[in-house]
Amino acid sequence: MHALTTKLLPLTAAAFLAFTGVAMAKVIPVHGTFATEGSATTTPTGDVMGSYSTKTHMLKYTITYAGLSGPVMAAHFHGPAKPGEQAGVLVAIPKPYMSGMTGKVKLTSAEAKDVLTGMTYVNLHTAANPAGEARAQITEGK
Repeated sequence: MHALTTKLLPLTAAAFLAFTGVAMAKVIPVHGTFATEGSATTTPTGDVMGSYSTKTHMLKYTITYAGLSGPVMAAHFHGPAKPGEQAGVLVAIPKPYMSGMTGKVKLTSAEAKDVLTGMTYVNLHTAANPAGEARAQITEGK
């Protein structure tokens, strides 16, 4: 009996560790609601809904918006920045830009930390407001 226990114990421990490693991978929902950015005079509506996978390091997103002065010319994830603060481009959002656009971007560990701690925002840039017309601060949840 002792020999059987000695052989099974390492196998059981290995299986447990393998299972818990998989169980630790998470998909974390994120969201943000658009508001007027900077000196823009429009009242944008819409949101950014997404999820971040701790296994693949991919941030998947869907961006919907309305109420802008014109077509979106550029869109980015900016950070790190608290609400109301400005920051440089963290990750560019590829074209085409249209409400309902979906995509995914791979994040570094530092970028993921910024996203998951509320230190990132999506900025939509238009010809009338090249510095940004609509901003959605990203937070974990929903």
